[in-house]
Amino acid sequence: MKLVVNGTAHEIDVETDMPLLWVLRDELGLTGTKYGCGVAACGACTVHIDGVAVRSCQTPVGDVDGPVTTIEGLGNPAALHAVQAAWDEHQVAQCGYCQSGQIMQAADLLANTPNPTDSDIDDAMSGNLCRCGTYPRIRAAVKTAAAKLQEA
Repeated sequence: MKLVVNGTAHEIDVETDMPLLWVLRDELGLTGTKYGCGVAACGACTVHIDGVAVRSCQTPVGDVDGPVTTIEGLGNPAALHAVQAAWDEHQVAQCGYCQSGQIMQAADLLANTPNPTDSDIDDAMSGNLCRCGTYPRIRAAVKTAAAKLQEA
């Protein structure tokens, strides 16, 4: 089967019911996407499929219809995505485990809601859990990223 991840086409030989998360991590070596709960309840495994945030732990690779973007493909060290730069600016991460999923969910939010309210942010981010409780910094970073994206 063919899978486009971060702009690169890959031929993979796996069962179609294998979760996308395991294909990304075990077959392609992209370990930025994290395993958290395995039941799509925590958001640590969030990636984009055709620009939409999805939980990769519960998405069978055979159901993937469109290009996949992981945290590794969102930006790069020379040109961080606005959300990644805002995360750094606000020092959001503590342990950091949930952050790739948080960033991917926030990027999806801003792609669809360029000027989110606190309620928009809370609603969009509510499925992404942070055990360290950095929610106020997450909200501030989303607002900063929104402003930077509007300037661009």
